[in-house]
Amino acid sequence: MGDSVSSSSTRVSVHQSLGAGSVADLLLWRNRTGATILLISSTGFWFLFERAGYNLLSFVSNVLLLLVAILFLWAKSATVLNRPLPPVPNMEIPEEFAIKAADDLRVWINHVLSIASDITIARNPIRLLQVSLVLWAISFVGTLINSLTLLYIGVLLSLSFPLVYEKYQDHIDEKVNSTSKFVRSISRKFPMPINKEKKHQ
Repeated sequence: MGDSVSSSSTRVSVHQSLGAGSVADLLLWRNRTGATILLISSTGFWFLFERAGYNLLSFVSNVLLLLVAILFLWAKSATVLNRPLPPVPNMEIPEEFAIKAADDLRVWINHVLSIASDITIARNPIRLLQVSLVLWAISFVGTLINSLTLLYIGVLLSLSFPLVYEKYQDHIDEKVNSTSKFVRSISRKFPMPINKEKKHQ
């Protein structure tokens, strides 16, 4: 009883684990307008490219061509008619955004490298089993559906799974803990390798 109370009091909320920012508000549907726009736009793009058979490269080229033509004609007519120029934003990437993106990419790469080190150097069988299952699942799903549909499914899951997990967090955590205990019990049956340095010591 005391353990459950202490674990629930020290448990981090889903909103905090997602960064407690605009992305977390979007994925947890606290920003309903943004989540609805993301859902409708991703559904529209998936239907346009997957069902209607439209080509992505042709679509991007036509949209950019139309945008450039509109801006050019708007600017030309503005100079002739003494009207204000089109409100084009400053077309450059801010330094703060580039630094933050590089830091996020560095953290992600270091996390992947730590997993690889955990498998190759530490010889962790649990980590090897987890990575093998994930890669096998990705390979199996890739044989069934294409990458665009997989990306669309990822958007749908990202808009639904955090919301469901926040609502049923206790039940899901209980099932995950029981599954991890089962995996640990299986991994104990495999002998862990002993380093040669420890043998000499």
